[in-house]
Amino acid sequence: MSDKRLYSAAAARNRGPILDVLRNVLPPKGRVLEIASGSGEHAIHFAAHLPALTFAPSDPNAHARESVAAWIAAAGLTNVAAPLALDAAATPWPIDRADALLCINMIHISPWAATQGLFANAGAILPTGAPLYLYGPYKRDGAHTAPSNAQFEEWLHAQNPAYGVRDLEAVAELAAGAGFEGPQIVEMPANNLSVTFRRRA
Repeated sequence: MSDKRLYSAAAARNRGPILDVLRNVLPPKGRVLEIASGSGEHAIHFAAHLPALTFAPSDPNAHARESVAAWIAAAGLTNVAAPLALDAAATPWPIDRADALLCINMIHISPWAATQGLFANAGAILPTGAPLYLYGPYKRDGAHTAPSNAQFEEWLHAQNPAYGVRDLEAVAELAAGAGFEGPQIVEMPANNLSVTFRRRA
């Protein structure tokens, strides 16, 4: 049987810095839903270092879910659930409750409808005070924070005109409308941001 694990150089680089932030963001215990898990390397890394939490990875892509399942099997972890088939833009999601939500490097590599669905659905399943954590590049006040991000956006538009580095203020406005407060922002390596919103009462 062939190894179905996918590998992401970006995940290998950023998982350590992201974990450092998540230690101060995630609850001490509970279920953490990850949207757009991709290869599955993030979920495995976080689960290995945060054993009191249960991670629920998800992805709309069948090949990605196969990779996630292969990583779970290889790691032998008991606090990672089987990957869910979940499209952020679809309603309802196939999970009715989570104590935290992670979404890493999705918002810029998906249509805006996926971000709209992310907040609308997250608002329905997260309890008061629960975090919704985002990671990736963002514009601030309509401007790129680095020339490399502008070049990256040109590449994204070439892949799909619906993709693009989002304006953080537009994301925050969407979050507020869906019942979230924040954001709390941590600057990350390679001109990325950790952005955390919390569910309002």
